[in-house]
Amino acid sequence: MNWLPWPIVPKKQWPKIRFKEKRAITFEEHERILAQERNPERYAFYQMCWHLGGSQSDVANLQAADIDWDARTIAYRRRKTDQVAIIRFGSELETVLRTLPHFGPIFPYLATVRSGDRATEFKQRCQRVGVHGVTLHSYRYAWAERAKAAGYPERFAMVALGHGSKAMARAYSKRAPVSLPSLEDFENQEPAQIMTLTAERSPLKTASSA
Repeated sequence: MNWLPWPIVPKKQWPKIRFKEKRAITFEEHERILAQERNPERYAFYQMCWHLGGSQSDVANLQAADIDWDARTIAYRRRKTDQVAIIRFGSELETVLRTLPHFGPIFPYLATVRSGDRATEFKQRCQRVGVHGVTLHSYRYAWAERAKAAGYPERFAMVALGHGSKAMARAYSKRAPVSLPSLEDFENQEPAQIMTLTAERSPLKTASSA
């Protein structure tokens, strides 16, 4: 409160901040958590986190209106960065979405819960099945690692995760439509099909031709 004329401990002498190691949740750990989850809403929430790679607050506050069934996409504005995230969903995520409300918030209860409480509930479920060292944010790391392992183009991943990129800025400046394959479908493609899919749906190619 600036009552003291000089700091008691100079800033250079402050202890170095050491953050805990952060890692992605594995598919096996994710499956163990789901196997013990009896609450339908939380069960679907954890599945959505796995398939979307979104932050827990963004996923918990998704609205039915954010889902475009014709284009098979989910689009929402990230609360933290105000960036728009666009992701196309495959058959597995569609199965989950069909079980959720078709109007208003798709997670009516979880949308009202504080992020800290959602994190605590998840930690309790992890401890119950012997999973350690992960948080809800670990789903975001997991999605990014899966995308990299599958050869998913970085520009696609940045749009899906809601991060800004020069490629997407150029695409939006031309008002070009952005068509992204779902990660689920992309993972299941053969290498030759992946190269074709990337070339056909490249936002840069669309932007340059606009």
